[in-house]
Amino acid sequence: MPNNPTKLLFISTLISGTLISTSANSWLGAWMGLEINLLSFIPLMTNPKNIMTTEASLKYFLVQALASTILLFSIIFMHLSTNMTILMNHDMFLILISSTLLLKMGAAPFHFWFPGTMEGLSWINCLILMTWQKIAPLMLMSYVIKMDTFTSSVIILSVTIGSLGGLNQTSLRKLMAYSSINHLGWMMAAMISGENLWELYFMVYSFLSSTLVFMFNSFQMFHINQGFLIMNKSPIMKFCIFSTFLSLGGLPPFLGFMPKWLIIQNMTELGLILTVTAMVVMTLITLFYYLRISFSAFLLTYSEIKWTTETNYKNTFIMTTISLSMMSTLGLLMCTIIFNMI
Repeated sequence: MPNNPTKLLFISTLISGTLISTSANSWLGAWMGLEINLLSFIPLMTNPKNIMTTEASLKYFLVQALASTILLFSIIFMHLSTNMTILMNHDMFLILISSTLLLKMGAAPFHFWFPGTMEGLSWINCLILMTWQKIAPLMLMSYVIKMDTFTSSVIILSVTIGSLGGLNQTSLRKLMAYSSINHLGWMMAAMISGENLWELYFMVYSFLSSTLVFMFNSFQMFHINQGFLIMNKSPIMKFCIFSTFLSLGGLPPFLGFMPKWLIIQNMTELGLILTVTAMVVMTLITLFYYLRISFSAFLLTYSEIKWTTETNYKNTFIMTTISLSMMSTLGLLMCTIIFNMI
């Protein structure tokens, strides 16, 4: 979609829809914000030059409309049941509301639409779908979440499917989608510990995803093998891209490990040993496929096509890439130093 006033209008309504949802004091207001947000994002997704975007936007619309319908039904029925003579089970409504919010953000086991939709979008739209579009459902989820069998099974399923789903992927967009599903499991685990923890996790995840998407979009990378061919003349740039990959996976020296460390500590203190063990083991699989890509890119020699050797990237782009990568690489160290100084 070209840069025009219409696009600006949809971006502003997209932002306002999320803000309405997060600041609403009733479920009906939250539902209205989600609807505004949905109807603003669909025109931003579509691109007449790419037929894949039409399929992705239709898929996204149908799933989100279904989730919104069930959410509205749950809200109305929950309010009606308080006046009914028959005593209704309150937990049933909370599970129903939680399920619709999980469907909206693409967490397992309601993740079926998410990788397919990501595959048909541009990198910028992928970033919006992975970060901004999750804010409202996550915030509403934090109101109703409580540690029970349903929540723990959703956390373990999200982490497991996010890990195993990415093993056989060659498309970077699908890889990022499964990574997002994995991180959603961690965010829901963080919600049990408190409001601050999942917000910190979300901010770190958004920063790392934005850094990666910025690099992928600049190099127009959509598949893993493109990462092996680019930047053989500039090893520093290549190192920047793949070190951010490892940071997103949560490898200990990097910034991405910090929120996971805090969640593991909190969940251990709460006595949720079995859940946190399953989460850590499954996240190691995620780290395995990130390491596999990074090792292949770093250590193996690849033949390079002649016309790709001439790279004339601007100094501002190089400096931005290196500085973002350094923040993700040295972030944990800097946080420790600042904490010790305080």
